Amino acid sequence: MNATVIVLGNEKGGTGKSTTAMHIIVGLLREGYAVGAVDLDARQGTLTRYFDNRVAYGEKSGMDLPHPVYRSLKRSDLRDRVLATEDEQQQVARLIGDVSRTCDVIVIDTPGSDNPLSRAGHSFADILVTPMNDSFVDLDLLGHIEPESNKVLALSSYSEMVWEQKKSRALRDGGSIDWIVMRNRLAALESRNKRNMDVALEALAARLGFRLAHGFSERVIFRELFLKGLTLLDIREQGSEVELTMSHIAALQEVRNLLHALGVPEVVAAPEIAASG
Repeated sequence: MNATVIVLGNEKGGTGKSTTAMHIIVGLLREGYAVGAVDLDARQGTLTRYFDNRVAYGEKSGMDLPHPVYRSLKRSDLRDRVLATEDEQQQVARLIGDVSRTCDVIVIDTPGSDNPLSRAGHSFADILVTPMNDSFVDLDLLGHIEPESNKVLALSSYSEMVWEQKKSRALRDGGSIDWIVMRNRLAALESRNKRNMDVALEALAARLGFRLAHGFSERVIFRELFLKGLTLLDIREQGSEVELTMSHIAALQEVRNLLHALGVPEVVAAPEIAASG
């Protein structure tokens, strides 16, 4: 298996996981990579609906939108829990093996809960991206923090699960997982809460071995683009009904910065970015 596997994972909803996955997928496609996209959260199906919206909008508008090789998986219908877990693990392995035959990169969106499909997906990650809102509520996803000193008191169940899957990956093929925690909805202004978050995250990063990356600011454009199946990397294309504003240009640079943090070769700056620099 030569494809690089990027997994979007956490156990909390509302952090922008599927939006981030879609922007990574389209960013890779527009850089010329053959990309596979896997939705392991087929019941909620946010990524699936994103692709459905993308197909419909492309047909309606005439835009020539790039698309990945797309697959989704549902939970096993076997009643025996042990057999169902084994079945789901085997399904994930077979699917990744199949998609990797034609793709350079596979991006996997996992459920916002702890289940065997999510665990199996995590265990195949070369790069694990965990989006989180920049707040202590979401920080609890990673570890429990002492409020006065910001010291790490204990790891969360999600962090422990990631460590288990790191061991599973090492035992299976000797590989390792590059874990990136992506801070979303960052405050524009410096604040005491932001400074405390910086200290707490640095302590957790040292203990858990993840890298920190800046994610996306809170912008209405992300919710609007979902309905069309578009990303910020699409809206410059001819035929898009979305007009770029300075806020959109800033958001587009955030996307490019994330791709750079993942190791995607730096994209040549678009004219509107160069002009705004």
